[in-house]
Amino acid sequence: MDIPSRPCRVLTVAGSDSGGGAGIQADLKTMLALGVHGMSVLTAVTAQNSLGVQGVWELPDEAVRTQYRSVVDDIGVQAVKTGMLSSATLVATVAELLADTDAPAVVDPVGVSKHGDSLLAESALDAVRHRLMPVATVATPNLDEVAQLTGVQVRDEAGMTRAAEAVLALGPAWALIKGGHLPGDAVDLLTDGTETHWYRAPRLDNRHTHGTGCTLASALASHLALGHPVPEAVGLAKEYLTGAIEAGFALGAGIGPVDHGWRIGGGANAGEKGSVSTGK
Repeated sequence: MDIPSRPCRVLTVAGSDSGGGAGIQADLKTMLALGVHGMSVLTAVTAQNSLGVQGVWELPDEAVRTQYRSVVDDIGVQAVKTGMLSSATLVATVAELLADTDAPAVVDPVGVSKHGDSLLAESALDAVRHRLMPVATVATPNLDEVAQLTGVQVRDEAGMTRAAEAVLALGPAWALIKGGHLPGDAVDLLTDGTETHWYRAPRLDNRHTHGTGCTLASALASHLALGHPVPEAVGLAKEYLTGAIEAGFALGAGIGPVDHGWRIGGGANAGEKGSVSTGK
């Protein structure tokens, strides 16, 4: 019997979402859907559902470091994605680990949950700016996170260009400014300071969008691991996310998640409806 070739490996360093829509859970679902082997380093445990975040418990620095070394030193990685890093100590630790890893790093500087709950201590902002962003291959802030990190308030597409310049000044190789909070089409801007790419998708009439940031960053990391250059990887990741948003479904009494399985017939809403969500 032929032994299957080893799949590309992607590591997520993030917090858990007990409701399954964001965080580590969203990351691993995305990686599975895109055909890579997902691995995880847990940074925090959250009590979280469709209504918000009810509690956060950060893991010790040594637990995060040991998880990371355990995976990378034995199994290896082709890309790393970071999400919720709630303290300055954790940010500094993860930045040090990324700097010592020969793989592209997608940094999603998670600051606030979909429901408005703070997930990043104020004291950690300087560590994100000066330790984490400089080791990022691609930084993927949304407009609220841009404001947190740079002070730039974005109200239109011209503002996204200013935001990208401010984020690049913090040191990432590429800045992906997510404009989903603006009216009109869902537009994102990618730049490395030399070349610029705009990505547009129709705004979908679906409020169930929990996990969009985690999903996009994980999809981007997956496509980088598969060998796509950054601009192409961003386009493919946005295409996947658009389908997942379109297929997003109600769960609980609040904001439901995007459907990570929309392409592969594994949508979480398939069982209740008796059919598989196919997205676009």
